Amino acid sequence: MKNTFKALLSLMLAIITAFSVCSVGFSAETADEVTGFTDEDFLTAKGRNLVNRNGEKVQLKGVNLGSWMIWEDWLSPYEEATDHYSVLTTLEERFGREKAYELFNTYMDNWITEYDLDEIKSMGFNCVRVPFWFRNFYYDDNGTKILDENGEWDFSRLEWVVEECSERELYVILDMHGAVGYHSDAPHSGKGYSCGYYEDTEQGERYRELTDELWSAIAEKFVGNPAVAMYDLLNEPMCDVDAGELERRKNNTMAYSRLYDAVRAVDEDHVITMECIWTAFALPQAWTKGWDNVVYQVHFYNNSNFIFNLFAFFTKWIYFDVPMFMGEFYPHQRTTWENCFKTLNKQNYSWCLWTYKATGHGMWSSDWCLRGSKDGFHRAKVQTDSYEEIARKWGECIRTENGFQDTGHYENNVKGNL
Repeated sequence: MKNTFKALLSLMLAIITAFSVCSVGFSAETADEVTGFTDEDFLTAKGRNLVNRNGEKVQLKGVNLGSWMIWEDWLSPYEEATDHYSVLTTLEERFGREKAYELFNTYMDNWITEYDLDEIKSMGFNCVRVPFWFRNFYYDDNGTKILDENGEWDFSRLEWVVEECSERELYVILDMHGAVGYHSDAPHSGKGYSCGYYEDTEQGERYRELTDELWSAIAEKFVGNPAVAMYDLLNEPMCDVDAGELERRKNNTMAYSRLYDAVRAVDEDHVITMECIWTAFALPQAWTKGWDNVVYQVHFYNNSNFIFNLFAFFTKWIYFDVPMFMGEFYPHQRTTWENCFKTLNKQNYSWCLWTYKATGHGMWSSDWCLRGSKDGFHRAKVQTDSYEEIARKWGECIRTENGFQDTGHYENNVKGNL
């Protein structure tokens, strides 16, 4: 009996010890895995606020990753081309499609890296806005998809930035800067003076169908992902187009309605942001269109504190049932950093500066960016440089830690407002 009792006692101790070890081991492993955002961080628009699933208000304070996935000649390290379309067309004509996209990817591999996301996080920002265009995912405007090594539609660049930002607890706003067919005449949509997206033609409808398809695929890819703060359906629609306000409102409402429906068909939960950018009357009241869980967005590049304050006040109070987001701005001339931040915080705007980094003469001290290229920075001459020379100029030398310097605006003007 005594030996039986000892055996039972030993067995019980072994079971308790094993359970304790397993419990400790599971907890430690789980603690290691739980980094970055969780489901509780998922954002929703509630009244005039963004809130997480714990009901806590969240004000996004971030910076744009401009000139990474879509380029502009005054921001990006290239010459001899007017817009991103011209760059790609030139490179394809000179080197072929495969080589052109190799250069494209070399550029993107180096312009924004983990180093930059660490920097943005260390500065105290909680968000990045990621501009992209359809040529990141289609080879052309006919819907020829760019596939990965498994033959699947390639969204790896967006997946990478969302995953890396999630680990750092940086929210991501996915911003369609250039829709298929182009939705503005401004070159920042990818190609200047080519606003075919709104055309009342068979081709225009094809452009819209492909843009619907692209947004549906992106939304399906990130459904339920708490790191994605919002889908930014169209950047600055009809920018620089010679049209009346009624035409703009009609076209933009049409575009946003169909894109909203395309996204909601696959993702019912993520916030969608729509841009009224330059005027306080560019969009209808959200409830009249049945748009739910949306944020209205404005951009501001004027040069007056008074106009900035008036613009922020009226847009917030005209659109009384949605949160407001200043998706792009920078203070200059008679608009001051102090006033902009004071007004945005008072009016409960989320915001993103334009932009994180830029190249070009004077960018080392420009108000436009937090990191500017150093004096003597060499841009790629896309019409005359060899393939090898362009690859070199878009290689490690465009990494922020190598060819850029602090413009001083973060430390002097931004830091105290985060």
